[in-house]
Amino acid sequence: MNAPAAPAKETKAQKVERLKLAKNPWEAWSEVRDFAREGREAVLPEWAGTYFKWWGIYTQGDGVGATGGVGGEGKATEYFMMRIGLPNGILTSAQLRVIGDLTKKYARNLADITTRQNIQLHWLTIEALPEVVDALTAVGLSPKGACGDVVRNVTGCPLAGLDGHELIDASPLAVEIAHKLTANPEFYNLPRKFKISVTGCSHWCSYPEINDVALTAIKRNVDGREEIGYTLRVGGGLSTEPHLAVRIPAFIRQDQAYAAVHATTEIFREQTELRENRTRARIKYLFMRFGWTAESFLAALEEKLGYKLDSSPTSEDVIPDDIYRDHIGVAPQRQPGLSSVGASVLRGRLSGDQLLQLAELADQYGNGELRTTIMQNILIVNVPNAKTAGLVVALNSIGFQVDVSAFWRGAIACTGTEFCKLAIAETKGFSKWLVSEMEERLPGFDQQIKLHVTGCTNSCGQHWIADIGLEGKKIKKNGQLVDAFYFCVGGAVGKFARTARPLGFRAAADEVPDAIERLLRGYLADRQPDEDLRSYFARSDDGTLRAQLAGAVIDPVERDAPPVGAGRHAPGE
Repeated sequence: MNAPAAPAKETKAQKVERLKLAKNPWEAWSEVRDFAREGREAVLPEWAGTYFKWWGIYTQGDGVGATGGVGGEGKATEYFMMRIGLPNGILTSAQLRVIGDLTKKYARNLADITTRQNIQLHWLTIEALPEVVDALTAVGLSPKGACGDVVRNVTGCPLAGLDGHELIDASPLAVEIAHKLTANPEFYNLPRKFKISVTGCSHWCSYPEINDVALTAIKRNVDGREEIGYTLRVGGGLSTEPHLAVRIPAFIRQDQAYAAVHATTEIFREQTELRENRTRARIKYLFMRFGWTAESFLAALEEKLGYKLDSSPTSEDVIPDDIYRDHIGVAPQRQPGLSSVGASVLRGRLSGDQLLQLAELADQYGNGELRTTIMQNILIVNVPNAKTAGLVVALNSIGFQVDVSAFWRGAIACTGTEFCKLAIAETKGFSKWLVSEMEERLPGFDQQIKLHVTGCTNSCGQHWIADIGLEGKKIKKNGQLVDAFYFCVGGAVGKFARTARPLGFRAAADEVPDAIERLLRGYLADRQPDEDLRSYFARSDDGTLRAQLAGAVIDPVERDAPPVGAGRHAPGE
C-alpha cells in the first residue's frame, strides 16, 4: 500500500507524521520481501526515507557524506546498513556465530559495535534484507526498533548479574522493557527516537545522564529495613543541543519500575507540540523549551500511574566519581571462581571472522555468554579464573586488547562519511590513526581520557561528554577542501557531569595529533598534584587551552551552524 498523496506543501515534520499515520512499518514487512524479489528500483521513496528505519535499516551513503548532497544530506547508494538490537548487550555464542556468518556473506565482512550495545552491518543489498532478518529471528534477535521514532535498544550494565559491586541485577528489567516496548504497536509512532537505560551498576556504565529515560539503582532504609529501588531520570540527550537528564524526585520500587517507564513513554507519545519540528522532537525539549520541571514531570507521571510515588531527595544518590565505566580488563565476578574479561575494540570496528573467533573463545574459555558495551567493546563472561590469562592472550592474538593505552581505551568514533549521509568528516580510519599517533607521541600518558570523534554536529560519537571531543567539518587547506575537526573539552558524566565546552579552535584532520599533543603536554607540565584531566580543564580558561592547542594565542572561531536537517535522520545512537 502506498502512502497517501502529499499535500502541495508540507514541512519535513509534517511529512514524517503523515507517513507514520499511514502505516505501521512493523506490520508491512511483506512489502520489503516484494522489493527483494523485484530489485532495488522497486523500493518506494517512503520506505527508503522513513519506514525502513523501524526495521533498524538506513540507506547507506556514498562515502562523501553531506557535502556530496544538498540540504545537509548526502546521496544514498543502492546499499543499506542494519542495526541489530541487543537488549542490555546480552549475546550468546550461537547468536554471534549467526551475526558473523551474515557479516561475511552479506556485509563485506565488516561490522561495528555501536554506542547502544548494538551490532551494525553495512553493504546489505535489498535482496539480502529478508534473508538477514529471517536468520536473526531464528536465533531470537531482531533489528526492529533499532532505528525510527520508537523505543530504541534498551541499554544496561554489561556485567549485570555478575558484578559484585552492583546494587541489583537490573538486566531482567531491561530485557522486560525491551520485549514489551520495542516493536510494540502501541508505541510505533512516537514523536522521535526514545532511548532507555536501566542499571543496577554502581559505575552507571550505561550513561543514564544522556538517555531519554533512565533508571539507576538506589538504596534506602525504611523502619530499619534496607530496600533497593530506582531513581528516574528524564530528558537526557546530545545531538546539536546537549542536555543532561533531569532527576525526578521519586523513589521507584522494583514492582513500579516497568510501569514508570511505560507511563513515561506514554507521556512522550502524547506531546503533540513535539511533533512540529523534527530537530526539536525529543523529550528533553519539554524541559529545554516548554517549561517542564522535575516536579511538573513527577505530577504528570503520578497522574498517568494513578498513584503517588515515594519521595527521594538527591542526597540519597551515590553518583560515581571520575572512574572508568567500560569494564575493560579481567575482573572477578560475584560467582566464586569466575571472572569477566573485557576487551577493547578500537572504534568498535571488527570483521565477521573476528566475530566468529569471539564466539569460539566464549565457548572455549567461558560458557558461551558475551556482552557488548556502550564504549563499543566486548566482554566474555563466566570465565574460570584459571583460564583468564589464556583468554587474554587469545583475544590479543585476534586484534582485541585487554591491556591497552589510555588513548585506545577511551576512543569512540561514529560511522562518519564512510557510510553516513549526514556526516561531514571521515571518523573510523581517522580515529584509528589518531590513537596510534598519540600512543607514539605520549606513550606514558597516565590518565583516563575519553577521546571521541563525531562526523558532524549530531554528536553520534558523543563528543559532548568527552574529555576531548572532535566535531567533524570541512575547511580549505592549500586550496583544497579537507576534513577538519572543531575541539570541545571537559565533558563528563557522573558526579561532575557537564557537557563539553567549545574552545573556538579547529584544525585540519592531519594537524589534530599536533594540537592534542600540545594540549596534553600543557596539562602534564601545569597539573597540580593528583589533578586529573577533567579537573585541569575545569580550572583552565578557554583562551589558555586554545593557545595550547594552537601553539600560540589566537582568536576564537565560531562553530559551524548545524547543516539543514541536522538531527533529522541521523543514524547515530
